[in-house]
Amino acid sequence: MKRGHQVTMKEIAKKLNVSVSTVSRALKDSPELHPDTKKRIVEMAKSMNYQPNLLAQSLRISRSKVLGVIVPELTSHFFSSNISGIQDTAYKRGYNVMICQSNESYVQEISNIRVLVASQVDGLLISLSRETKSYQHLQDLYDREIPFIMFDRVTEEIPVSRVTVDDEHGAYQVTHHLLEQGCRKIAFISGPQDLYISKKRKGGYLKALAEYGISEAESRVYISDLNQESNRQIAYKILEEENRADAIFAMIDPVAVDVMLVLKEKGIRIPEEIALAGFTNNPTSSVVEPSLTTVSQPGYEMGQIAANHLLDQLDEIVSDEPKSFVLGTTLIARNSTLKIKI
Repeated sequence: MKRGHQVTMKEIAKKLNVSVSTVSRALKDSPELHPDTKKRIVEMAKSMNYQPNLLAQSLRISRSKVLGVIVPELTSHFFSSNISGIQDTAYKRGYNVMICQSNESYVQEISNIRVLVASQVDGLLISLSRETKSYQHLQDLYDREIPFIMFDRVTEEIPVSRVTVDDEHGAYQVTHHLLEQGCRKIAFISGPQDLYISKKRKGGYLKALAEYGISEAESRVYISDLNQESNRQIAYKILEEENRADAIFAMIDPVAVDVMLVLKEKGIRIPEEIALAGFTNNPTSSVVEPSLTTVSQPGYEMGQIAANHLLDQLDEIVSDEPKSFVLGTTLIARNSTLKIKI
C-alpha cells in the first residue's frame, strides 16, 4: 500500500468479500449484524489502519440536497430527456440539480467533476464523453467514497451502478429488420471504438448478420468521430466502393441524417437503392424525407431510474453494491427501409 494512502471502506469490503454497507454498519456498531461478522470487520479495519473519512462523513451528515449531473451535450434530445427524468425525480424527493456538459471533452468532463464536488453535491450522475478512454478520474471519485452512478455512456471498469438501454438488442433489431427487407450488404457506421455503446451496438449488428450466414469478415464497419465532417466522409467512402452497400445502419440518428443528405446529393434513392436506419428516435427522424427507421430508447425513464437509485443509496434504502439496470428498446420501422426492391 502506498505511503500516506487512506484506506477506504470499499477496500475493507473487498478484502472480506462483503458489501460496503455491511462494513459501514459494523464500524458504527450496528446491532443488526452478527457479532462474528462485526468482529471480523473491525479487526480487518484495525489491521489495515483504517481511519474514517471525516470529510465524506460530514458531507453525508450535512446534506446539500443537490445532485450533480454531467452529460456529453445539452442540445441532444436524448440527453435532455435524461435530464428531465433526473430533475423530475430529484424535485419530488426534495433535491435540486446542478447540470454540466462535457461537450464531448475528456478534459471538460474532469473539470465538471471537480466543480461539482467542490460545490458539495451529495452525489453525481455521469454520462461519459466520447473522448473518455481513461477512467482514473472516476476511480478517484470511487476511492474518495463520493457516491455516483453512470448512465447511457458508461464503463464497466469502475464498480458502481449503471443504467443503460439494451444497445446490443436494439442494434440487432435494426440489422435483422434490414435483412428481412432483403439487404445483405449492410454497412454499420459506429462511433469511437472505446465507447461502451459502440461495442454493444456493433455486437448486435454482427449477431444479426451471423444468423443470416454473414461472417464478421464480410461485415462493413466504419468508425466515425460522430461529427458532421466525419459522417459525410464515411458516406462518400461507402458510395465509392465497387461492391456498394445496399443498406446503411448509423449508430445514432444524427449520423443517419448526415448520411441521408449525402445520398440525396448523389441522387441515390432511399430505400430503393440504399436503405437507411438510425438509433435513438430523435424528433428529426420522423420529419425527414423519407422518414427514418430507428430504435426508440426510454431516455426519460433512464433518468428517473438513475436518480432514484442514487437517492436510494444516499438514504441507505439500498446498498451501494453495483447494480446494472438495462432498459428495453423498440424498433420503429419507417419509410427509409421499407419496400426495398431487390
